[in-house]
Amino acid sequence: MDAHTFMAQGRGVALRLHSRAGPAQQQAQALMQRLAALLLLLLLAPLMGVVAFLIWRRDGAPILFGHYRVGRDGRLFKCLKFRTMVRDAQPVLERLLRENPAARAQWQAEQKLDDDPRITPVGRFLRRTSLDELPQLINVLRGEMALVGPRPITVPELERYGPARWHYLNALPGMTGLWQVSGRNDLSYDERVRLDRRYVERHDLALDLGILARTVKVVLWRDGAR
Repeated sequence: MDAHTFMAQGRGVALRLHSRAGPAQQQAQALMQRLAALLLLLLLAPLMGVVAFLIWRRDGAPILFGHYRVGRDGRLFKCLKFRTMVRDAQPVLERLLRENPAARAQWQAEQKLDDDPRITPVGRFLRRTSLDELPQLINVLRGEMALVGPRPITVPELERYGPARWHYLNALPGMTGLWQVSGRNDLSYDERVRLDRRYVERHDLALDLGILARTVKVVLWRDGAR
């Protein structure tokens, strides 16, 4: 099931939240987001080149990994990251979940694994430093994501968001957000959902700037990183 089918089948009551910004202000904010993403891409191009080389040297292409996520209004898009896993990651995951009950239980509860055999040594470093997420600047440049917003989720996760799914669908997913600066992977899944909902309800420029400033601290100190 894709996001559009999910919404069409009426798995809840659609909610269109009132925006504090008018149409002109929203367009200006979108333009500023794209200009900021372009500037950051230019500034970080040398670093991204080094990361790409390290990934290629370990086990070749592809350098980037794109996985479908749900965007605003249910539009699907490929959320880009530097590849941090082995190339046959899906069969490795399926075998682990089939053979390891503890891993299967954690995956069902959190969609994450503490000890993930799919992650390469280079990938582990990239995840701990959040460098793997730099290609999402391209998603921001395309207008698919924002610098700050709810955590990008998959179609199956819409079910788990419950009523908060409609808050999520009213916003652009973000490279960083309230959950990333409030504990990150130390939070339970329900806490992440609650923070995403709170972000959409309280969203304004001051909140975004505060989250961006706190993100720098979280990345430097690796708070909640795994």
